[in-house]
Amino acid sequence: MSSETQKILTTDGIPLEISLKKAEKKNKIKAFLLVAPLLLFIIITYIFPIGEMFTRSIDDRMITNMLPKTFKAMETWDGKELPPEEVFASFLADFKVLAEKKEHGKLGQRLNKEKNGFNTILKKLWRKMNKFEDGNTKEQIMEIHKRFRDVKYWQAIKRTAPPYTMAKYLKGMDMYYDEDGNVTQVEKDRRIHRILWLRTLEIAVVVTILCFLMGYPIAHLLAVLPMKYSNLLMICVLLPFWTSLLVRTASWMILLQQQGIVNDFFVMIGLVADDNRPEMMYNKTGTYIAMTQILLPFMVLPLYSVMKTISPSLMRAGKSLGGTPFVAFWKVYFPLTIPGIGAGCLLVFILAIGYYITPALVGGASGTLISNQIAYHMKETLDWSFASAMGLMLLTGVLAVYWVYNKLVGIDNIKLG
Repeated sequence: MSSETQKILTTDGIPLEISLKKAEKKNKIKAFLLVAPLLLFIIITYIFPIGEMFTRSIDDRMITNMLPKTFKAMETWDGKELPPEEVFASFLADFKVLAEKKEHGKLGQRLNKEKNGFNTILKKLWRKMNKFEDGNTKEQIMEIHKRFRDVKYWQAIKRTAPPYTMAKYLKGMDMYYDEDGNVTQVEKDRRIHRILWLRTLEIAVVVTILCFLMGYPIAHLLAVLPMKYSNLLMICVLLPFWTSLLVRTASWMILLQQQGIVNDFFVMIGLVADDNRPEMMYNKTGTYIAMTQILLPFMVLPLYSVMKTISPSLMRAGKSLGGTPFVAFWKVYFPLTIPGIGAGCLLVFILAIGYYITPALVGGASGTLISNQIAYHMKETLDWSFASAMGLMLLTGVLAVYWVYNKLVGIDNIKLG
């Protein structure tokens, strides 16, 4: 019997195998069309902004476009001594073009981030360049300000020649490119970003641990109590969500100040002397307390949703087999709650590592996190490229934690109920 006669045909005379493939293809297209709006939404609101942040963080084409003749003339300059007359003349020609377009101020602001003092000397050049005579441009520019006679300022211009650079990422780790193009650390008294990264990690870890230690018994109590009582306590857990974050932070500022309610209570019960009240504001202590209270529900809810599915008979079975209450809890109950622990800890840690309102108000200078630094450069210095670089570094750190957790515990073990 031939292979064609063995084929099963549909009522339309089409081989069944081909018909099934067509049906499967149609189902895949329908499924894709159903999720396409969500996919488009994610691309527009998540993928594109991250791509824009990355492009902005490495894009250094602004100076390259502003000083095309200068960089062309600098190609033959070794960067060891002051550049030749050709470089000075090209720089003046480019600067005059920018002055006509009224964009010389942008050049000064950008170069000032590369080397302090650029903005001042370029303003002086703008005021006096119309008095220049033809020829001997190098001497005339150097007479304007002594910084033009410093080779480091011209080396700073040369370093901005590449259209794309990783300098912002190095700056976020207190490093920079030196005159020879090597990666170098900044002076010890200027290494602030590493301190902020370590402080951010420390506060996020401590807050996560505190939320776990406080949230685990609360979630267990909610899971074992009768429904009418657990619902009432659940309202208390969810109550902070109904209050503005700014209001809750301001409330902690009132409670934790030296003349606040908490210190008054400590004095009243004789725990501390009236003239020796502890400082719980504008330091890490206030940051820990406020952030733990604000993020505690994010730990309780995943734990509760998992604990609610654990049968009470399992603990009774463990005790009946000879185990003490603690052994039954540790060997039977606790391992079953690990999915909720993983979900709660990840959720709290990711939220804590990106917090900046509460640390800024309650923590003061010692509570400043890397997120506060990002906000500062976005609003104050307007150095969006540096803010984008630090934002991507923070995102990469969170993804690294997520990857490590997946390798050690397994992301499949995370459950929200």
